[in-house]
Amino acid sequence: MFCCVLLCLTCLSPVSPPPPEAPFCAAWQPLSGRRREGANTSASAPPPPPLPSSSAGAAAFSQKKKKTVKLFWKELKQADRPQKCRFGRGTVWASLDKVAVDTARLEHLFESKAKELPVAKVTTSTKKSEILVLDPKRSNAINIGMTVLPAVHVIKTAILNFDEFAISKEGIEKILTMTPTEEEKQKIQEAQLANPDVPLGTAEQFLFSLASISALTPRLQLWAFKLNYEALEKEIAEPLFDLKLGMEQLASNQTFRRILATLLAIGNFLNSSNAKGFELGYLEKVVEVKDTVHRQSLLHHTCSLMVENYPECSDVYSEIPAITRSAKVDFELLSENLVQLERRCKASWDNLKVVAKHETKAVLKNKMTDFLKDCTQRIIILKVVHRRVINRFHSFLLFLGQPSSSVRDIKVTSFCRIISEFALEYRTTRERVLTLKRKRAAHRERTKTRGKMITEVPCSPGPCSPGPCSPSEAEPGQEEEHENMKNLLISSSNSLNTDTRGLRRSRAVRSKTPPSQISVAKDDGTTSQDDATDEIMDRLVKSVTQNPTDRASSPKTRKRSRLNRKSLRRTLKSGLSVDVVQALGLNKSEDKV
Repeated sequence: MFCCVLLCLTCLSPVSPPPPEAPFCAAWQPLSGRRREGANTSASAPPPPPLPSSSAGAAAFSQKKKKTVKLFWKELKQADRPQKCRFGRGTVWASLDKVAVDTARLEHLFESKAKELPVAKVTTSTKKSEILVLDPKRSNAINIGMTVLPAVHVIKTAILNFDEFAISKEGIEKILTMTPTEEEKQKIQEAQLANPDVPLGTAEQFLFSLASISALTPRLQLWAFKLNYEALEKEIAEPLFDLKLGMEQLASNQTFRRILATLLAIGNFLNSSNAKGFELGYLEKVVEVKDTVHRQSLLHHTCSLMVENYPECSDVYSEIPAITRSAKVDFELLSENLVQLERRCKASWDNLKVVAKHETKAVLKNKMTDFLKDCTQRIIILKVVHRRVINRFHSFLLFLGQPSSSVRDIKVTSFCRIISEFALEYRTTRERVLTLKRKRAAHRERTKTRGKMITEVPCSPGPCSPGPCSPSEAEPGQEEEHENMKNLLISSSNSLNTDTRGLRRSRAVRSKTPPSQISVAKDDGTTSQDDATDEIMDRLVKSVTQNPTDRASSPKTRKRSRLNRKSLRRTLKSGLSVDVVQALGLNKSEDKV
């Protein structure tokens, strides 16, 4: 009923038509337009503060003079329309007040330093502040060489005074490779005149300091010759002395002569000839020739004959060390070094003349003059020694039977190498032959005693067998004790045999024998057995205590288990088996005791 009344009232009241809906594009109106619409509809709500326009923000950004740090946030998008919710109308960003900030201070605090990051440009400017005229490879080589040299001012003073304590021989040779050329000197001087305020580079400064030394290259060459002369002379003189000494050692070696005689005898037999000698170049092939049966070398058979005929001979190799050292030297190169040493000495005289023009110290000039005079005399003597040693070598070849036509064609190094290698092979083969000989001797000794017992071989007392070898050599007291112990064991075993047999028979005829007789028999047997056992124990104790030092002290051994322990009393009670009796030599019977 109430519903019908309400429906009638509604039909009677005039109804105004609804306003037309706004089109869909109205939702995308700007925020200011929506605010104006809101102001028209609701006059009570105060309008929010206007946001700064884009032109104002652009003007503020244009006022920045420095690049500032950026904040990498995500910018929010505005909603379609201000919607009212329980917290208010619109978003919180629409109701925020405008805050004034000190832009100059922020610009100073948050200034971006990214423009200072490219350091390469700064370094290039610093590099340009030095004068660099050398090739990069040349400059790098000089900088590396300077790491092993003293300071530049020390080098200059040492070169002027020939101070060998300041710069070593290796340092002088290094500076010789770093001396400036005329072109480099000219480039450095022109660059320095063009830019007097700009300093020179490290390599350029080093070359400029070296160029300021008068007669630099002659000074360095003269100094290098002075430092190297002793070593160069030693490299020439020592091999010549070794060759002279080696020829003497080989000529006086009796073993070498006997080896040659043995080889000559073998060769004459094999060739069916009567040769007087052979060229020593054949010594290289002695190792290669082998017999057709055992494939042993000719050198092996020669060593066997040498050991058999001349057991006191040596191994040759240890007696000719000078020949071995001479085999490692190139005597042709040695001759060239001698010629080069003479040339360097003459060049040093020329260098000294150049240095003397710029040198004001007479002491230094006189010192170098005396040194070169001494070197000249020693080089002359060295040339004479070299010529005489080579002539002596040719005479030595003639002594060894070499034809005179081929003497000058034989090189010193090759000849010494042949002799040295042959001597080394002979020593190795000789050791092998001696080892084989010792093994055969030991084998013969073993075959003499093979198949024989130790009692059949006469033994000699030694540290391992300090006592006698056979029982016949034992002392008389020990034999007497042995016989007494043997008799005692035989008697005790016989008594035990009788008692046990009686007891067995008594058990078989138990019904016929009274118990009193059985007990009396047991008591008698036990008493006699105990008496014999006590006597045996007493004798054993006496035999141990009488000769305590005769027994060898045995090392401490681990205690054995008590399970398999057998006492002498139980052994005597149970009796000895036939094997034990035979082993002890007590009885020859087959029955159990």
